[in-house]
Amino acid sequence: MTTILGIDAAWTAAQPSGVALIQRHYGRWRCLAAAPSYPSFELLARAVACDWSQGGEAGQADVGRLIAAAEHLAGESLGVAAVDMPVSTADITGRRAADREVSRRFGSRGCSTHSPSPLRPGQLGAALAQQFMVAGFDMATTATAPGTPRRLVEVYPHPALLALLGRDMRVPYKVSKSCSYWPGARIEVRIARLLAEFEAILDGLAVHIDGISVPLPRPQDVETLSSLKRYEDAIDALVCCWVGSQYLDGLAVALGDETAAIWCPRSRCERFLCSLACRGSRNPVTRTHHAD
Repeated sequence: MTTILGIDAAWTAAQPSGVALIQRHYGRWRCLAAAPSYPSFELLARAVACDWSQGGEAGQADVGRLIAAAEHLAGESLGVAAVDMPVSTADITGRRAADREVSRRFGSRGCSTHSPSPLRPGQLGAALAQQFMVAGFDMATTATAPGTPRRLVEVYPHPALLALLGRDMRVPYKVSKSCSYWPGARIEVRIARLLAEFEAILDGLAVHIDGISVPLPRPQDVETLSSLKRYEDAIDALVCCWVGSQYLDGLAVALGDETAAIWCPRSRCERFLCSLACRGSRNPVTRTHHAD
């Protein structure tokens, strides 16, 4: 099973969720689809192209329909679903072991996790995980061997991007954070810088995945900062796909416990452990960041 569905799942039903699909083809991964919302992804399976000039439609996931669309596009059964959303086999009431461990390892790089709660993502996350379990995708936790197919793999894009791009600090690509990244910069400057980061991420993904098609606009053609969010969501879904491919190839590490785990590229985790050994430190300083 060599097809991976990536989902950048919104934490509220009022926001759209990016979706992407990749498949291994003659030893290489290729992108079969990338879309800024659940409905636009399902339309791709009906040969209706995405209209990137429009914002993605909000709403909750219907996992059965998503899997059906993915398998129609791929022509085979889905192997792994990789999702940017806190999920767990237990009720989520606050920060999990997975959140604490990722923050411990990557907080000094600006990549601490945001804190889930019973309200955000709350029932949305629980329903998504339950639907995948009903569809035959159990959750991949620390008890899961990397590479095990038919699993729901949780991803946090920020530490994954450190490994993908070889960066030492958090990649500044979140549209809602542009004022924090570049205080005082004019909106056209922030738009250009965000698009440059989008392009860098897509270039990094293209090393591993062929055929990615996310048609970034030119900075001068962007009318509003918020219109860039649809591209950010699709890119996050592609990052989820890439981490899913690392998981299938045995190159990802589960951080958490037997109820929930965030999967990170092994290379970045090994670099962290090596840096701790070199510094002789057991308690690296972390910085907490809120939800994007």
